[in-house]
Amino acid sequence: MTTPRRAEISRETAETRIACRLCLDGTGQAKIATGVGFLDHMLHALARHSLLDLELTAEGDLHIDAHHTVEDCGIVLGQALKAALGDKRGITRYGFSLLPMDEALAECALDVSGRPFLAWSVPFARDKVGDLDTELFEEFFRALAFNAGITLHVTLKAGTNQHHIAEACFKALARSLRMAVEPDPRQPGLIPSTKGVLEA
Repeated sequence: MTTPRRAEISRETAETRIACRLCLDGTGQAKIATGVGFLDHMLHALARHSLLDLELTAEGDLHIDAHHTVEDCGIVLGQALKAALGDKRGITRYGFSLLPMDEALAECALDVSGRPFLAWSVPFARDKVGDLDTELFEEFFRALAFNAGITLHVTLKAGTNQHHIAEACFKALARSLRMAVEPDPRQPGLIPSTKGVLEA
């Protein structure tokens, strides 16, 4: 993998207009403007700790609520990940992280398998964190997993502060992605599957 793996995805509906640029071989740089402050904070953390370079802008129907914007950001980011990975040749494929954020502890495990799935076991005690409905975190992770074609498990092991819980989940995802998309020096140029393909 000598050239940076990049993708640029745009998506426009009657509810949202989203543009994303992604480089898998980055340094964690981020330019994020979704109109949802807490989501911006989480996406900055995701980029920084995955070492993905990410530019993502969104205009959505926030006068209704943040649901469409958050979900569609997950869709577009997932599509960008899938496009940047190509046939997934030479990647490590699996990634995992057990990540502490003060009293919170989140576990993430993922497989860049081409088979989308989300197992989400992250209870929140409040309806909102910042300006974001906590139920939308699951919607974001599901949209990302299904559009990237990854199997994704996220489990909260401990935590009481709702901000810390959300941030631990995003940072655990970031560290897992970093591991999974990293080139595997022991099998350069090979697809890490006994089937020879990583698709559904």
